[in-house]
Amino acid sequence: MESVKDYIMKRIVGEIILSDSPGHTMRRWREIFEVTQLELAEKLGISPSVISDYEGGRRKSPGAIFIKRFVKALLELDEEKGAKIIKRFSPFSRSYSEAVLDLREFPIPITLKELIDALDGELITCKHASSKLIFGYTIIDSIKAIISMSGSEFLQLIGSTSERALIFTNTTTGRSPMVAIRVTPLKPAAVVLHGVKNLDRLAIDLANLEKIPLIISRKESLENLIKSLHNFVKT
Repeated sequence: MESVKDYIMKRIVGEIILSDSPGHTMRRWREIFEVTQLELAEKLGISPSVISDYEGGRRKSPGAIFIKRFVKALLELDEEKGAKIIKRFSPFSRSYSEAVLDLREFPIPITLKELIDALDGELITCKHASSKLIFGYTIIDSIKAIISMSGSEFLQLIGSTSERALIFTNTTTGRSPMVAIRVTPLKPAAVVLHGVKNLDRLAIDLANLEKIPLIISRKESLENLIKSLHNFVKT
């Protein structure tokens, strides 16, 4: 579990430090860990108003030392509750994480429509769901995932993406990702396919069956797709 904690620690600290709105990013991660301001303040030995002021932007951005204490407290509180959130992110710390090209939490949730517009996307299924909130995203290289992951590892990875958009690149039909999603108990908030040349009808049928918004991204390159998503992270 220690390597998982190290991975999560570095990831969250990095996101907060690099964020244009560190307070919003701190709040988002606190909410992901399901920790109240009071719980966190007691763990840190400070007043809840300090946490509130940082998250609300009323206090000067915290330094790196405080951010590390903040994240460490979130992890410790999660461990005291059974490490539910740490376990959720554990797939991304393993050796096959090379298949995960990028993953972020949005400081402020965005709507499905905003995601579609940013990715030059077309919504194929669940066309009524444009106001659905997306809390983050994970980009997976389909070919690397198939080569480097076992079936159970791939399913565990997908199951760690609820309330997030799961973006598959390097897929020509979208069939394999949707078949994998079909058999996982937890479903992503949306699925984006990038680089699809001939969308498989089965992928559409499975998305409809699972009531998952399926999006085709027309972005000309993966680099531009990631850049568009990072604009939301900087919000």
